[in-house]
Amino acid sequence: MPRKPQEWKLRTGRLLLGERTLISGVLNVTPDSLADGGRYVDPELAFARAVELAEQGADIIEIGAESVRHGSARISEAEELRRLVPVLKRLRGALSIPICVETYKAAVAEKAMTYGVEIIKDPSALIWEPDLAKVVVQHNAGLIIQHMRGKPDTWGKLPGLQDPAGSLITELKASVSRAVRQGLQPQRLVIDPGLGMGKRKEQNTEILRDLDRFADIPAPLQLSPTGKQFVTSPTLDMSPSMWTAAAVAAVLRGAFILRVHDVAAIRPAILLADELVRG
Repeated sequence: MPRKPQEWKLRTGRLLLGERTLISGVLNVTPDSLADGGRYVDPELAFARAVELAEQGADIIEIGAESVRHGSARISEAEELRRLVPVLKRLRGALSIPICVETYKAAVAEKAMTYGVEIIKDPSALIWEPDLAKVVVQHNAGLIIQHMRGKPDTWGKLPGLQDPAGSLITELKASVSRAVRQGLQPQRLVIDPGLGMGKRKEQNTEILRDLDRFADIPAPLQLSPTGKQFVTSPTLDMSPSMWTAAAVAAVLRGAFILRVHDVAAIRPAILLADELVRG
């Protein structure tokens, strides 16, 4: 699916989206991350990993200090900042690519941007703390609105969806409208359907299949395929090859940004997918 090139406005610069797929490398500084088992809670190790992701070809570094995995509990603002701030201090001015912080807390976003953060990603799509949008507006930052169904400790009890993509599009449109009403320029917005965020593997698969429908929302699309479950053979578990296939499918169906944990492993497949899109 062709992508129309457009600029994503950030605090001190902008990113060109659409000419190629941008890669957001994920850095979790939580002790309970499923992706990296808490390997980067030490600020020096987190710094080294961020540099490594950038060298591997990441265009953005996304840092998360509160887990939103299945079953996770919420942490306090103070605890999130205790984990996050030392890493931001260490990284300030050290990278030539923008840093994104994942948080739904307005106060955490406010503090993060004093350390040079360019982008905030809200995993709750402005549901848990709508005032987060006002903070982003005040700092002229970029905002990623990621969809989530319910809360992580209730995901197992959520009912199915008749039309997953249609439901997500309706709810994401409402979140985009909420942000714009608070003064956020549309050119600062990116949306993410939030694979796995309260969605079952069959729903993830349907969302991936229907990604082109998200073009109905006037904002570039990010997708986070790694670590997610999809419908494959009943005898197969999640695997890096499955996530690579999902990443390629996402590019072919219109994703502008891919959020991944293993940049080095998936980047070659993304480059090939970009060639197919251009062709």
